[in-house]
Amino acid sequence: MSAGPRRVLEAALLGALAAACTGGRAEPEADMAALEERGLEASVESRTLRDRERMVQEQIAPRGVADIRVLAALRAVPRHELVPESQREHAYEDRPLSIGHGQTISQPYIVAVMSEALELDANERVLEIGTGSGYQAAVLAQLAKEVYSVEIVEPLAERARADLARLGYANVEVRHGDGYLGWPEQAPFDAIIVTAAPDHVPQPLIDQLAVGGRLVIPVGRGVQELIRITRDEQGVHEERLLGVRFVPMTGVAEQ
Repeated sequence: MSAGPRRVLEAALLGALAAACTGGRAEPEADMAALEERGLEASVESRTLRDRERMVQEQIAPRGVADIRVLAALRAVPRHELVPESQREHAYEDRPLSIGHGQTISQPYIVAVMSEALELDANERVLEIGTGSGYQAAVLAQLAKEVYSVEIVEPLAERARADLARLGYANVEVRHGDGYLGWPEQAPFDAIIVTAAPDHVPQPLIDQLAVGGRLVIPVGRGVQELIRITRDEQGVHEERLLGVRFVPMTGVAEQ
């Protein structure tokens, strides 16, 4: 089909759709504008879906992350909606991004590794320390029943709470506070994830871990290691996973 007839056909189809949307009333300029806006939104969504798929296929799965549910969560969560607008073009690159207030959002690979290390099922309750932009919480929301997230930087907590609500993550609760202390009112937790690095494992977090629970946390100053702690009837057991680099945990952890 040549360009001329194609444009005519497209115009006719758009006109028919506009008439259907308005009950046959002739409001062509408003209807065309609305259709163009919806078309633009669909185009952006289609592009970001492709970006997420590429991220999983090229950056995450080839590096050993194999949990099907984790990979599905990374495909589902719109990371570009949870970073500052100035960073959105880089949202699906495998690197950390600044989110303001001296904080960063972790690279997608590390989010995937930590999420997989938690070994979550759909009926579990998770505590996250360090909400940041809300991206990790959104991934956890796809994997667990309830997510409780604590952020020490109040403007970040407020922004993440609003963004997660806007995106429909009703099973995530965010509060401003010092994550070193955990969230004792909601303990115990089946899993705890920490996205800032103290120089030791906070005892309150171990205390709030349920029997059978898993705690994944970066530990160290300068050189850091990602550690998984599991709790059973006999006590706690520590496993070193890999070297990482996170922003330092602030608040009580600094004391």
